[in-house]
Parts: sequence; C-alpha cells; structure tokens
Amino acid sequence: MQRVMVVGISSGVGKSTFAKKLANVLDLPVHHLDTLYWKPNWVETSSEEFSFLQREVAAQESWIIEGNYNSTFGIRTERADTIIYLELPLRVCLYRVFKRWLTNIGKTRSDMASGCKEKIDYAFIKFIVTTYRPRKRKMADRLQHFLESGPDKKVIRLKGKKAIKSYIKTVDKVN
Repeated sequence: MQRVMVVGISSGVGKSTFAKKLANVLDLPVHHLDTLYWKPNWVETSSEEFSFLQREVAAQESWIIEGNYNSTFGIRTERADTIIYLELPLRVCLYRVFKRWLTNIGKTRSDMASGCKEKIDYAFIKFIVTTYRPRKRKMADRLQHFLESGPDKKVIRLKGKKAIKSYIKTVDKVN
C-alpha cells in the first residue's frame, strides 16, 4: 500500500480521521481533497485547477488521498493501488456531521482550507440524505471497476465502526 484512496458513503463517515490515523501508521503523507477544492472562506476552485492539483498529488510516489469528489475519481484511481471504502448507517453519518459542527463552531478544521470555518445548512443535510442510497450503488460499481483495472489493485471495504477501528489496529500490528 503506497497510493491509497480513502473514500466513503457520506460526509460524517470518518474519512478524514481514518486517513490521518492510517497515514500515521503507514508513514505516508495524507492529502485531504477539501483542502485542494476549497480556497479560503469557502471559495471553490475551478474544475481545471482542482483536477490539476490532484494530478500533482497523484503523480507522487506514495500518498493517502482522502475524499470522495466523484467528478475527479478517475484521476486518483489511475495511480492508486488501494481503495479503502468506509460505510456507516445514514443516521450515524448525520449524527457525526451535527456533532462535528457543534464541536467546531467558529473554527477551521485541519482537513479544510484556511478560513473555511465549520458550517452546516439545509442544502448540505439534504445532499447527504438524498445521495446516500444512490452513492452506495454507484460506489459498488466503481470499486468493482477499480478491481478489474489491474491485478495489483486492492479494495478494502470497512462497514461499521468496529471494522473501521479494528482495521487500523491490524495495520499497526503489521508495521
């Protein structure tokens, strides 16, 4: 595992936290797509710039890239050797999104661009709820396609809090 994508079913599934822990265990640099996509104060990058920034990161010898961003999924899968997919129930993801917001009101998380203070709104919650089930189906297809793209490709599906937690412990014991 030298080039690892950490993706998940939804916001609140724990991608950023998991990626940081995995990076620590594997001694790999971690890159959060939110820090590439968002400029200070919630200004979006252009799709061209976002793609360019991801290509620069993906060209490196080793990395962990965390985040979904479906429109640029292929940029990362071209070079990734492993995809780790995290899935938790919708209610848990929503709970975590609200908890993260309450914990970080007025603050910018380390996995976000400067000046992007924690926020939550109806559109974001609606996005999470309405895309959860379709994303599940789409992600299954993407993971299968990734596996079929080469013999060196690996997919690790972690469904549930226990599976996610124990995987980090397992990897830590191996290293």
